[in-house]
Amino acid sequence: MKIKSDRYRKILIVLIPVFIAGFVFAAYYTFFIGINTRLEGKNELKIPEILEDLNPDPQIAEFKLETRYSQMEFIEGKMTSTLGYNGSYLGPVIRFDKNQDVSIEVENNLNEPTTLHWHGLEVDGENDGGPMQGIGSGEAWNAKFTVNQPAATLWYHPHLTGLVADQVYYGLAGLIYIDDEFSDSLSIPKDYGIDDIPIVVQDRSFKSDGSFDYNVSMMGVDKGDQILVNGTSDPYFMVKREKIRLRILNGSNAQNFNFVLSNGAEFMMIASDGGFLENPLEKEAIFLSPGERAEIVVDFSEFNDKSVKLTSNDDLILEFVIDGELEKSPDIPEELVEVSEIPDDEVLNTRIFELQSMGISGTINGKYYDMDRIDERVTLNATEYWVVRNAGGMMATGHPFHVHGTQFQVVSRNGEKPPPEESGYKDTVYVDVGEELVLKVRFKKEGLFMYHCHILEHEDRGMMGQFVVE
Repeated sequence: MKIKSDRYRKILIVLIPVFIAGFVFAAYYTFFIGINTRLEGKNELKIPEILEDLNPDPQIAEFKLETRYSQMEFIEGKMTSTLGYNGSYLGPVIRFDKNQDVSIEVENNLNEPTTLHWHGLEVDGENDGGPMQGIGSGEAWNAKFTVNQPAATLWYHPHLTGLVADQVYYGLAGLIYIDDEFSDSLSIPKDYGIDDIPIVVQDRSFKSDGSFDYNVSMMGVDKGDQILVNGTSDPYFMVKREKIRLRILNGSNAQNFNFVLSNGAEFMMIASDGGFLENPLEKEAIFLSPGERAEIVVDFSEFNDKSVKLTSNDDLILEFVIDGELEKSPDIPEELVEVSEIPDDEVLNTRIFELQSMGISGTINGKYYDMDRIDERVTLNATEYWVVRNAGGMMATGHPFHVHGTQFQVVSRNGEKPPPEESGYKDTVYVDVGEELVLKVRFKKEGLFMYHCHILEHEDRGMMGQFVVE
């Protein structure tokens, strides 16, 4: 027995240092070599392509979009039936320059009609892409307009009443960037896909076979069990230790998001729906309802973490894996642009819009949408005040209120000055139960336009009105 115990003692004397060395090596590898190991994100973030301009003349832009059926692997080993523009899911980023003459052909390869609305773009009613501009199966529609608004992050999506929610849920949406002389000269990140990143956030639910589980009941729309960013599930994105610009769109049908960084750090908000704010805002959180956008700049050079996550209510949105040495980034200017006020030289009208919920549907001023009814008549180039109230109702909820054909300014929220993040131009604004907002609006283009709740299931079920600018 003594011989055996001596032998075991010798073995332990040899093995213990080996175990210690292995432990030290593993710790070293995890901390130093493995500093960029992904913590939660599993799939590299997809960056949408930029849509090719088919015209070499810089003053004229010609584009083509095609709706199509496709499939996408959101869940490993399982295919999901999807819709997309020029691809499998979502669409390419379309870039315009201010003052550019634009022509876009939209070809519908679906077996059902669709439309294409340029959300936030100030164009005339015939080119707005609302319910009146239906594109039949196998048909095409040409939109033509001149871009005459400041640099901004906008988006595009279908707008055919009764089909909007389904078509967006299955993948029909994409971003629009407008560039101008100010955005070109500002000292901000602008290298697309490197330090200027598009972020389209959507919630989705899946069945066990990988197909979308999209169900709407009289109670409303359930929160999805999976967050997609640019069509990527469980995404991560490699960043350097530098400033990164995120152009965030809440592209969900019905869900709100309150974006924060997992380490509690502040970031700079530089733009809202309609473009740049006058001054960057230091924020710890950004709330976006469906249809709203925000541009933020995160300075990763200030973090010692190997990974920082963008989250909302403890849900992972996107994991940033920090890689490389410290990169020198220019300081964000203390003054971005001058935001001009909508003039008060000729205030012709004050209109009231009362929003009321009834389960999955809702009304505006007690009326459901009727394509054959004009709800309001507005004078071209006249300033108006629109008072938007959320009167609640059965199973009441907040409503993102969107107005076509304009960018408005928020004058007050519940009688108080709006928060700084609403100081810029907006086209969509969240109105919670019991809230009242006053908006200052002016329409520069003629035609027929919509105002509606941007919870897409509410919109499809009639929570929308139409007005004529003349």
